[in-house]
Amino acid sequence: QVQLVESGGGLVQAGGSLRLSCAASGRTFSTYAMGWFRQAPGKEREFVASISWSGGITYYGDSVKGRFSISRDNVKDTVYLQMNSLKPEDTAVYYCATPSRLDYNPRSLGGYDYWGQGTQVTVSA
Repeated sequence: QVQLVESGGGLVQAGGSLRLSCAASGRTFSTYAMGWFRQAPGKEREFVASISWSGGITYYGDSVKGRFSISRDNVKDTVYLQMNSLKPEDTAVYYCATPSRLDYNPRSLGGYDYWGQGTQVTVSA
């Protein structure tokens, strides 16, 4: 049973930084890609970032490119999302996710099969 547990969310002022973590268990972490998505109230869940199994390939959503950075530690079975220059519009519940197969669309919700419970990020103006 794959389990994903996010942490690191909280309240931060605009312009500040946060680092989210997602600890994975239940299978060989280093074999699979990981992704981050977010969902603001009243909006659809959107792609934030993804990282390949090795960490060598990353993708970012347009709204976070240049401000957020995804990384992973395959020894600690953890993926991170470093968020800098935060804006009020970054306020959302952030979810980590992982696919169950090796061929998947890294930017699509449908590409991921396992999800964490989410962590709230609130950015005040």
